[in-house]
Amino acid sequence: MIDRRQFVGGSLGLLLASLVRTPNARAAIGSELLAALEASPLVYVSPLRSDGQESRCHGEVWYAWIDGSVVINTATDRWKARAVRKGLDRARIWVGDFGRVKGLFGSNDDFRKGPVFEAHSEFVDDPAVLDRLLRQYETKYPDEIGRWRGPMRSGFEDGSRVLIRYRPT
Repeated sequence: MIDRRQFVGGSLGLLLASLVRTPNARAAIGSELLAALEASPLVYVSPLRSDGQESRCHGEVWYAWIDGSVVINTATDRWKARAVRKGLDRARIWVGDFGRVKGLFGSNDDFRKGPVFEAHSEFVDDPAVLDRLLRQYETKYPDEIGRWRGPMRSGFEDGSRVLIRYRPT
């Protein structure tokens, strides 16, 4: 049996470890945006060009909020992945569900009404992060994940899909 001092010390250690994993995430994005990230089914991601301007690629994506970052699984030939490969490691992210961006009759820019933040992007090559992502997808997207779980996992394993982490800046 552990005594109070061991419990408090252990709890403090866990708290400090979680803060190290998610440095300044709460401070960088604020409590309202954090609540939106924890509740929203979608984010809209636009990689930023080297001059800081948004790319023309805006798209709604499934995501998971993991360790203070937005994490997505995408095909390697998509602009989000190509941008990171080209060294364009910044992105702008809007949070909420505003429908599809590209429609039959043009573009839907309603996502711009949502909370927004800028992020640093990087590839994640960790099967444990994929497992955590898919577990969150099981809860967030229960009706659709059955069709996507296998391709997301096998694509990650064969290199046709990647994980991208977007850390708030």
